[in-house]
Amino acid sequence: MTEVPEIPETMTAVQLTGTGGLEMLVVREDVLVPVPGADEVLVRVRACGMNNTDINTRVGWYSKAVTGATTGDGYTEVGGDGTWGGDGLAFPRIQGADPCGAVVSAGSAADPSLVGRRVLADGWIRDVDEPSNRELAGYLGSERDGGFAQFCAIPARNVYPVESSLTDVELASFPCSWSTAEHMLARPRVAAGDTVVVTGASGGVGSALVQLAKLRGARVVALTSAAKTDLVAGLGADAVVDRAADDLAAAVAEAAAGPVDVLADVVGGADFAPLLEVLRRGGRYTTAGAIAGPIVDLDLRTLYLNDLELYGCTVYEPSVFADLVGHIERGDVQPVVAATFPLAEIHAAQETFAAKAHVGAMVIEVP
Repeated sequence: MTEVPEIPETMTAVQLTGTGGLEMLVVREDVLVPVPGADEVLVRVRACGMNNTDINTRVGWYSKAVTGATTGDGYTEVGGDGTWGGDGLAFPRIQGADPCGAVVSAGSAADPSLVGRRVLADGWIRDVDEPSNRELAGYLGSERDGGFAQFCAIPARNVYPVESSLTDVELASFPCSWSTAEHMLARPRVAAGDTVVVTGASGGVGSALVQLAKLRGARVVALTSAAKTDLVAGLGADAVVDRAADDLAAAVAEAAAGPVDVLADVVGGADFAPLLEVLRRGGRYTTAGAIAGPIVDLDLRTLYLNDLELYGCTVYEPSVFADLVGHIERGDVQPVVAATFPLAEIHAAQETFAAKAHVGAMVIEVP
């Protein structure tokens, strides 16, 4: 239980004021503290993880007009479909899907026992009446204000008390990337004995995939740059392949030393087609990102002649996040925090994140 602080009228927050470069992120100290609705709680944020979706939304990468790799620069061709769901964004918007902090007040219909508890938030805001309807889902920091602020109002059903000795920063490294990774493994039914190839294994989702796949008893072949080999191996990967190998598919097949059951891919781009060929007959491809580019070559003969299963992973069932919290509380998984930045240095934080020279997550500390 955390001591409940006095709630001020205004707060410090980072507002996204439009689609574009870093100049669209403005740090303000006069933003009104949100008032939680009847079924919501107000969280005093202490740390909030950063994710690719923060940058993708800011630059408009989700727009169908964009066909290139993810970058930290704004795209000029973005239309009105620059969010994950294909809609426009309402500005100003406070981003940040991974707040960790303490509940300081609860709406009239929310559980009052949550007040004072340290919590993590499931970023998928589902419809109350149709929670399984993916068409009605929104995302924290996209369709509603998120955690790059001192206070954040969140539906009570989306906050999970966490009993853990981990710090706020360490806990904030989990929600988006780790729940995404858990979803990517749950949909294709990754199980003990499977061989799983993980692309982009040094990133937030990739490093989570390595640990979570090992937790399921799988054998993991991780792809990363040569400079990060030792760090990724330290996460538990059974084999690590240099993503710059002359013949990447052959290098992966050799490292796997047998059939590949699952390709867990967050990279896409030019390596998609050759890596798909490495999957065994009846193998599974699962994805939740395309940092090297969303437009790929697919030989449909590879798909149907090999009886492959393809899974896109975005809106997961609440049980996925509940399972993740269980892993955290039992100590089954370990956070991988590459760096932290104060809220006021959001520009430097996103520049560093976009450079992709880190392993694991980056987290914003909120004063």
